[in-house]
Amino acid sequence: MDPMALIQKYYPEANRLRDILVTHSQSVADKACAIADTHPELHLDRQFLYEGAMLHDIGIFLTDAAGIDCFGDRPYICHGSLGAALMRSEGYERHALVCERHTGAGLSLKEIIAQQLPVPQREMVPVTLEEQVICFADKFFSKTHLDREKSVEKARRSLERYGAEGVARFDHWCQLFL
Repeated sequence: MDPMALIQKYYPEANRLRDILVTHSQSVADKACAIADTHPELHLDRQFLYEGAMLHDIGIFLTDAAGIDCFGDRPYICHGSLGAALMRSEGYERHALVCERHTGAGLSLKEIIAQQLPVPQREMVPVTLEEQVICFADKFFSKTHLDREKSVEKARRSLERYGAEGVARFDHWCQLFL
């Protein structure tokens, strides 16, 4: 599987949005693979980490986030489930799960209902270690400041708007992956 071929399929024109997606995704992939290299005892699938990290945000073009040149018609929080639908249409269920489970530190059904989020009402919390590593690595990189990695504390603070469950998951991942 070639993640760049899929990115080019859905982002056929070289433009700012594709550059943002690729740069952000490469940073996430690099961090996820570095975690795998640092923790051989976890027996992580490094190739899948790379592929999943490169594709985790593929659905952003379908959302409305003008600051990063996304001019779709769906709220940005939907990008994970939209990307999952794209990956499923390509026959990549495992990659689809990464897409839909990486938002925040994952979204539980309880959180989705309580916050009335416009996403499918189902559990969207990372399950496999690979899903968790990609979700964790993603928290350190924004799409608006591509040139820098967030500190652990800044990444943690960015999750507070999603609720205490996500912060607790992030804290657990810090213990596992750092």
